[in-house]
Amino acid sequence: MKLNISNTADEVLIALADYFIKIGNESITARGKFTVALSGGSSPKKLYELLASTSYADQLDWEKVFFFFGDERNVPQDHKDSNYLMAKKALFEPLLISPANVYAVDTTFEPAEAAAKYWTLISTFFDEDEPNFDLILLGLGDNSHTASLFPHTPVLHDTKPGVKEVWLEDQQVWRITLNAPLINEGRYIAFLVYGEGKAIAVHHVLEDAEDIEEYPAQLIDSIAGETLWFLDEAAAADLEEQE
Repeated sequence: MKLNISNTADEVLIALADYFIKIGNESITARGKFTVALSGGSSPKKLYELLASTSYADQLDWEKVFFFFGDERNVPQDHKDSNYLMAKKALFEPLLISPANVYAVDTTFEPAEAAAKYWTLISTFFDEDEPNFDLILLGLGDNSHTASLFPHTPVLHDTKPGVKEVWLEDQQVWRITLNAPLINEGRYIAFLVYGEGKAIAVHHVLEDAEDIEEYPAQLIDSIAGETLWFLDEAAAADLEEQE
């Protein structure tokens, strides 16, 4: 696990955009395609907009990029809270990404079935190979959750790769998420976290004693690849050791 700490949020976004392009090009050279699982939320939206800008749009062969989602809210794809809709507007449409390259969660099904079908979709895409994304983008919630791995939810105890439905009692909503064993199969995992409001959560995950029930993001670390945390100084302010 490595830390990449920038002075400002804008510099964090540039650092991760550069990393995205680097890993993408290396993956395409090595395997002919680049598979990436996207994160939802406001922070990655800014990253996607940057990748779709003139500064980055011509640095990657987007026809060879295949997009998946680390998690999704149980809402229609045209709903304002949909991670798919956000990525569509910020990334897919500006870059003219073919719908054939986008693998979204089908939320027309009940949550358990939607999760099962998404796992089948992922498994089929990777065919006989173990599903391992080239890059998985993650965020971090104030409560130390990542993807939809929330504190005190059964999915935290999964031991085999898969996709699961998650019920959030306090919000009375369902979500669908890649579980930790599947995320940890990723060749590269990148956390995007910035702002002083994230400093306490970052400290809990990176420096407190292991407690996955309270700090689920502690579960995440690539098995055979690389896990990087892209932070600004504000988010890293409570860390004792800054690499």
